[in-house]
Amino acid sequence: MAIATTSPLTGEVLRRFDELTPEELEDKLARAAAAAAASYRLTSVEQRAEWLHHAADRLEKEVESVSSMITTEMGKTFRAAEEEVAKCVRGLRFYATEGPAFLRDLESDGVRVGAKQTFVTYQPIGAVLAVMPWNLPLWQAMRFAAPALMAGNVGLLKHASNVPQCALYLEELFRDAGFPDDVFQTLLISAGRVEQVLRDPRVAAATLTGSEPAGRSVATIAGDEIKKVVLELGGSDPFIVMPSTNLEQATDVAVKARCLNNGQSCINGKRFFVHEDIGDAFIEMFVAKMGALVVGDPMDEGTDVGPLATESGRRDVESYVDDAVAKGATVLLGGERPDGPGWFYPPTVLTGITPEMRMYHEEVFGPVAQVWTVPSLEEALREANGHPYGLGSNLWSEDEAERELFVRDVQSGMAFINGNTTSYPEIPFGGVKRSGYGRELSDLGMREFMNAKTVWIGQDA
Repeated sequence: MAIATTSPLTGEVLRRFDELTPEELEDKLARAAAAAAASYRLTSVEQRAEWLHHAADRLEKEVESVSSMITTEMGKTFRAAEEEVAKCVRGLRFYATEGPAFLRDLESDGVRVGAKQTFVTYQPIGAVLAVMPWNLPLWQAMRFAAPALMAGNVGLLKHASNVPQCALYLEELFRDAGFPDDVFQTLLISAGRVEQVLRDPRVAAATLTGSEPAGRSVATIAGDEIKKVVLELGGSDPFIVMPSTNLEQATDVAVKARCLNNGQSCINGKRFFVHEDIGDAFIEMFVAKMGALVVGDPMDEGTDVGPLATESGRRDVESYVDDAVAKGATVLLGGERPDGPGWFYPPTVLTGITPEMRMYHEEVFGPVAQVWTVPSLEEALREANGHPYGLGSNLWSEDEAERELFVRDVQSGMAFINGNTTSYPEIPFGGVKRSGYGRELSDLGMREFMNAKTVWIGQDA
């Protein structure tokens, strides 16, 4: 895949970028290793926090131009891009403010282990490779970069090949904020060269957000090299609606959950399980609200859903829908690509999904909703847990017993009740099963790539 900005709105290649030569890649790796081994890990936490605040200040000032760049490269609405930039600012400020506390030594009772003092000290591990996707081109990278840089690690970003301007902007942002030049570098390389970088002994660990096949590949390489890796992979999140809830509110959020980011997010609600007592009412409201969404130019203020990010991505969505329809699914809304330029796909609602259909088992990365009616919460959970992914999950209920059952039994890394599944810098993010392992964000995300070093100091002689 060429490294280029290609407009999802028109299909036109707007700008091409040269891939790093072997010599240029070697230079970047050498500089990253030198920074990790020497100067940067010794900078004070106060200095790192100050630089993160500077980065937040600049990003806040450039929200319009950066949002326009995001929309141009991957097609989300300008309004959604502004929200993404704001989240990045929040993440930077969170780690600048809370990071010093996360890095404090953790004292324990030395007497119990025959010592005068024992504690755990958290130390950076070195250069970390981040392999990031295009769907949230700033936020996905930022939720790695902010905690990693605060921790004293060095970042190497291999971004998706269709968002090179976003990738280069991040390197520029951190450099101009005051971080040393070699501390955060963007690698404009093809996916085929990731293995070379990950196997390089100067790279200590990796984090990947992406597809299950990409995660399997990175995990295999990292395992062979005995290197730590955090994986955030696919999701086909269940959205369960029970009779006790406010149906108007639930359907409003259901539409947002399915179509946010043009339906291209791992934590979008994708499979909607609705209690049969309210099934007809939910479906009527949900289809009406999905059908009212405006599909069009993502820069227009009135647009709700822009084009999908890539031509191949739209083909994938079409293939899932066509497969389901051919095997008996019912299309309640959408289901056909519109005429004209751009990689548009309309909000689509399907029922009658069965295990013979690909979308029953796999993630559909576009604005396509699958709706089931179920007789009970237990049946909804059985269906939800039968899926190989386990990232986010969502319940709408005012019944305390139902909430407790959901939290206890749903197989997911995150469980949201009466609100849209999302990510915050303050709380952990990650999944179970084939959605990956490890956690991003919060103090846990920072410590994933730190050495928790045990220190034992004996009694005075």
